[in-house]
Amino acid sequence: MTDMQTLQEKINYDKTFDCVQCGYCLPACPTYETMERETHSPRGRINLVKLVAEDKASIEDLREPIEKCLGCMACTTVCPTNVQYGQILEGAKEVIEDQRSESGKQSKVEDFLFESFFSSEKWMRTLGNLTWFYQKSGLQAFANRLSLTRFAPLHLEKIERVIPEQPSPKARAKRVNHYKPDGPAQAKVAFFTGCIMDGVFFETNQNTIELLVRSGLEVLLPEQQSCCGALHAHSGKIDDSRELAKRNIEAFEKAEVNYIVNNAGGCGARLIEYHHLFDEGSYWYDRAKRFVSKVKDVSQILVEVEGLEFTKPINRTVTYQPSCHMTNVQGITSPPLELIKKVPGITLKELDRLDFCCGSAGIYNIVNYEDSMDILDVKMKDVCGTQPESIITTNPGCLLQMKLGIEREGATETMDAVHLVDLLLEAEPKVNYKFC
Repeated sequence: MTDMQTLQEKINYDKTFDCVQCGYCLPACPTYETMERETHSPRGRINLVKLVAEDKASIEDLREPIEKCLGCMACTTVCPTNVQYGQILEGAKEVIEDQRSESGKQSKVEDFLFESFFSSEKWMRTLGNLTWFYQKSGLQAFANRLSLTRFAPLHLEKIERVIPEQPSPKARAKRVNHYKPDGPAQAKVAFFTGCIMDGVFFETNQNTIELLVRSGLEVLLPEQQSCCGALHAHSGKIDDSRELAKRNIEAFEKAEVNYIVNNAGGCGARLIEYHHLFDEGSYWYDRAKRFVSKVKDVSQILVEVEGLEFTKPINRTVTYQPSCHMTNVQGITSPPLELIKKVPGITLKELDRLDFCCGSAGIYNIVNYEDSMDILDVKMKDVCGTQPESIITTNPGCLLQMKLGIEREGATETMDAVHLVDLLLEAEPKVNYKFC
C-alpha cells in the first residue's frame, strides 16, 4: 500500500463523498456561527480533508480548522445524507497527530497525561486529594487574594475557581466496590466511574451509586476499569484510545452484569462507539459490540426501572443544558427531562436552542479558551433568557463551563449549575418499587 493510500484510509477519504456540500450543517455549527468562516464549518472541513487526501492541500492547512472543531456532532443531526462526520473528524485528528513535531519536554508532558495520568485511578485520587488540600488549607484563598493564580497557564486560573469543593482523602477511602439494595435486586449493574468524574466530581459519582441502589439495583465498580479514551481520541491518539477500550471491555466482562452505567455524556458517547475502533468481524469488534449493547446513561436506567419517588419539594426555577455527546451521539434526549419533571416543586424552562454547544467539548475550553468563551456567551444569552436559579447538566465539562458562564454573567449570587444526579438526590428519593 502506498503512503497516499494509507493516508486516504486513515483519514476516511471514502466517507467524504457522502457530503454533497448542501449547507444544511451551517446553521447547526457553533464554530461557523461564531467564527463566520467556511473552513470552520462541517462541509468546509470535509472539503479540506478531501483535498488533503488527494494531495491538493497539506496537512498543515487542515490543522487549525480541525483543531477548532468542537466535535459536538450537531451537524450529524441535520445532515440529509448521513455523513459520518465523527469518523472523518477522528481520522483527520489522527493524521494531524501523526505529523505533529513536538519538543522533548512537550512530548514527555503529553505522554504522561495521556498514558499515565488520565488512565490511572491512583492519579485521579491524588488529583482529588491535592485539590482538597489546596481548598481546605487556605492556599486557594491565599493564591486568589494575591492574584497568584493569574500565572497559571492556559487560563486554568478561571477553571480553578469553579471546581467543586472536594471530599477529604478519608471520605474517598470509604468507598467500596460492591453495593446492594435492602431487598432482592431488580438487576445487577456496573458503574463506570470515569477519570475526571471520579477525580473532581467524586461526590456526584457517590450520589449516582446511591440513586442506583435506592432504585433496587446491585452496583459493582470493576477495579480494573480505566479512562474511557475520549480525550485521547479527541487528540488524535487513536491507538491509545483503542488500548483503553480493550482494558475496559475486559474489566466489565468479568463483572457479568446486565448494564454498564455512566453519568457523563462525553464518556457515554465514547463507550457506545468502542466497536468503531476495531475492524468489523474481528475478535475485539465482537467483544466491543457486546460491551456497547449494555451501556446506559444513569438517566435511562432510572427512568426504565421506575424505582424512585421524590419526597422533598425543590422550589426552584431551572433550565436544562444537555450534553452534545449525550444528545447527538448517544441519542438520549427525554430521560433527563422526565426525571427533572418528576421532582416536586421544580419549574422547568427549556432553552430556545437546546442543541447549541456550550463550548466545553472535552478540553476545548482549555486549549481554545477564547473561542470557547465566544461560544459560551451565545449559550449564556439563551440561558439568561429563561431566568433560572439552577442550570442542570449531565456532563462534567458542561457543568464547569456553565459555572464559568455564570461567573462571566456576574450571576453567582442568583444562579448555580448542578449535575442532574445531585439535584435528584437533593429531592430525597425513596424506594418506590416492589421486589420480585
